[in-house]
Amino acid sequence: MKHLLSVTDVKQDIFEILEQAAVFKQDPFSITPMKNKTLAMIFEKASTRTRISFELAMAHLGGNPLYLSASDMQLGRGEIIEDTAKVMSRYVDGVMIRAKEHDDVLRFAENSDVPVINGLTNKEHPCQAITDIFTVYEHKKTYQVKMSYIGDGNNVCNSLLLACALVGMDITVICPPGYEPDIAIVEDAQMLAEETGSKIEVTNNVLKGVKDADVIYTDVWVSMGDEREKLQRLIDLHDYQVNMDLLTHAKSDVIVMHCLPAIRDQEITDEVIQSSINVILDQAENRMHVQAAIIYKLLRDE
Repeated sequence: MKHLLSVTDVKQDIFEILEQAAVFKQDPFSITPMKNKTLAMIFEKASTRTRISFELAMAHLGGNPLYLSASDMQLGRGEIIEDTAKVMSRYVDGVMIRAKEHDDVLRFAENSDVPVINGLTNKEHPCQAITDIFTVYEHKKTYQVKMSYIGDGNNVCNSLLLACALVGMDITVICPPGYEPDIAIVEDAQMLAEETGSKIEVTNNVLKGVKDADVIYTDVWVSMGDEREKLQRLIDLHDYQVNMDLLTHAKSDVIVMHCLPAIRDQEITDEVIQSSINVILDQAENRMHVQAAIIYKLLRDE
C-alpha cells in the first residue's frame, strides 16, 4: 500500500490497520516511530474532525503535522497540482488532502514520491469508513452484522460499501431514486463481497432496508457543494429520516451512527442523537486512532 486514495487500497491491510488502531486506542503514545517526520495536510474544504484527528494522530506518533489551506498556497493562484506534488515530496514524508475533486487527489498521488492519504473527496471518504468499521466491531465484537445506511448515497456511503465488503459485513443502502451511490463502486463492492460473503443491497424501500439491522447509519442530506440543491434535497429525502419510529423496525440492540456534522431533526432527530443507542461520539474519537494506524502503516520505515 503506497497511498490511501480509496478503501480498496487497504484490501490486503485492513485487518492489520484495525488491530493497530485498537492498540493505539489503548495507549495513543505507545509507539512513536514518526519522530522527525512531517505530515502535510492540505485542506480545500472546511474541517473539524478531520483536521483535529489527523493533527493529534501524527503528534501521538511523535511526528509533526503541518496544516496548509489550499487558498493560502500557490495552488489557489493557479499552480498546477503536478508541480505542487513534486515540490512537496522534497519537503515532507506524507500528505493528507481534503479536496473537492477526487481526480485532483489522484493526480497529486501520481506525481508524489511520498504517501498520499485521501482525507475526503466528492467520491470517497476512506478514513471515515475504515473508522466506522472499527467502531462497529468495538460495539458488536464481530463483523458479521447488517449495516443499513439511509439517506444520500454520497462519498461516505461509497466508502462504506467498499469497507463493509472487505470485512464481510452486510450493508443495505436505502435512498430515494436519483440518490443512489456510485454504480461503479457498488459493482466493485459486489465483486469484493464474492470473496468475503458480504451481502450488498441498494433499495428505495425504507422499512425493508432497515429490517433486522444491527447498525443504522446516516449522513447529512446537503453536503458541502450541494447547497444549491438544498430545497429539492429536503423534499426528496424527507421520508428517509432516522427517528425513533424507524428504529423499532431494526433489531432491539441496534446502534446508530453518524459521521457528523449532523443537522438535527433533518436527517436524524435530536431524540435519537440524545439517546443511549447512538455511538456517534465514539466514531468521532476513533478517527484519531484509526488514522494513527493508517499513518503508521504508510509512513513508518520498514
